[in-house]
Amino acid sequence: MIDIRGLTKRFGETTVIDGVDLRIAHGERVVVIGPSGTGKSTLLRCLNFLDRPQAGQISIGDLTLDAARASRAQILALRRRTAFVFQNYALFANRTAKENIMEALVTVQKQPRAEAEARALAVLAETGLSDKADSYPAALSGGQQQRVGIGRAMALHADLMLFDEPTSALDPEWVGEVLDLMRRVAARRQTMLIVTHEMQFAREIADRILFMHSGRIVESGPPEQIFGAPKDERLQRFLSRVGA
Repeated sequence: MIDIRGLTKRFGETTVIDGVDLRIAHGERVVVIGPSGTGKSTLLRCLNFLDRPQAGQISIGDLTLDAARASRAQILALRRRTAFVFQNYALFANRTAKENIMEALVTVQKQPRAEAEARALAVLAETGLSDKADSYPAALSGGQQQRVGIGRAMALHADLMLFDEPTSALDPEWVGEVLDLMRRVAARRQTMLIVTHEMQFAREIADRILFMHSGRIVESGPPEQIFGAPKDERLQRFLSRVGA
């Protein structure tokens, strides 16, 4: 169980995340939608302290952090339980696909290199990129780079996988292969929190959809409710604009 209470993030005088409460069950796939600039990506970044919240409590399993007082050791422990998939891939340019996947296994999880390499090769096979193990990011398409990024997250066996608009930087021809991989990850009942503008994908994959506006979750429910019978006027306007 992931339990978030009163999560708050400010940049200067601007409150970007405004006292968010959220519970995510083991194996649940939760998708976050909403207008740009409403705090969706910041919410994800706060959950593994890429952006440090000013207030709130985050619990993953038996680990609980107070955002205002969390120590470096606690933050590192939290990051061992989460895996982040960035919208811009965030691969190391000077490392191969295999080495990019190995990096966190060796440096964060302290796995022996031989064990980490075996895991990386297995993950590359799962993502359909076995033949790209020794390729550097510059030699990969955008879709392949993002699949390596997802593979890196898969390799960690994290309690929670965080996806920050994983298709937003992709050319249209590469979107499908990334969404297909995410579907395969979801089919394993991996706990996932996904920010996306892909509404059809959200309908298909989500157990629950959250609509964020002005740093708050203003409506939450199963896809059939959110898309079929939205209650909040801001959600209705958003769905009308995106043609969902």
